[in-house]
Amino acid sequence: MDLKNTINKERLPKHLAIIMDGNGRWAKQQGLLRALGHESGTKAVREVVESCAKLGIENLTLYAFSTENWNRPKLEVDTLMRLLIKSLKSELPTLINNDIRLNSIGNLEKLPNSAKKELLEVIEKTKNNSRMTLTLALSYGSREELVSAIKNICSKVKNNIISIDAIDELIINQHLYTQNLPEVDLLIRTSGEHRISNFLLWQIAYAELYFTDVLWPDFREQDLYEAIISYQKRERRFGKTSEQIK
Repeated sequence: MDLKNTINKERLPKHLAIIMDGNGRWAKQQGLLRALGHESGTKAVREVVESCAKLGIENLTLYAFSTENWNRPKLEVDTLMRLLIKSLKSELPTLINNDIRLNSIGNLEKLPNSAKKELLEVIEKTKNNSRMTLTLALSYGSREELVSAIKNICSKVKNNIISIDAIDELIINQHLYTQNLPEVDLLIRTSGEHRISNFLLWQIAYAELYFTDVLWPDFREQDLYEAIISYQKRERRFGKTSEQIK
């Protein structure tokens, strides 16, 4: 059965976020080094990105590297940074051919200069693309993002740029890394784990959550379709009753 044909194109999530989990466990199951698991995961990234663009999803955010990931063994971190540079170089033609704009959120100052340079170059070369925005969360932690936003807002209050009474959800949104993105509609996490892991805590306030046992390197187009179909079967009430929605 072609699941794609059962998807309602009028009810797609405007913003899909994915926690790409399970690369290390996948490699272990194959008797391989963890680094090879991450490399195999890039194939899933390519397929999911292209599938989302073809479906018509406007915003896709991938949790690529968290602030906590810096605490992993140096060899693994170095491998991930090299893989990031390699992927950015190799996937640029795909982004251009599919009219996809690259975006990034997180504390990019922590990235190695070589990785940051390549990232910014691809962002610049795809800035006019409009079919879909692909956001990579790199050196990203939601708590760090919120702390940064609070500090910036406090500084503006102190300097009489904004008043305390003016602070609302809109003001907070304007000070987050995701200020130019809509709230997340659907959050997918692979590998069977049921955690948010410090990812977009503010932005997923009313997101639908979808967990799958599939390890990220094995996640394919059909798995994506299953998640979206599950999302479309749900009633999104945003605190209202079913009767109010109808």
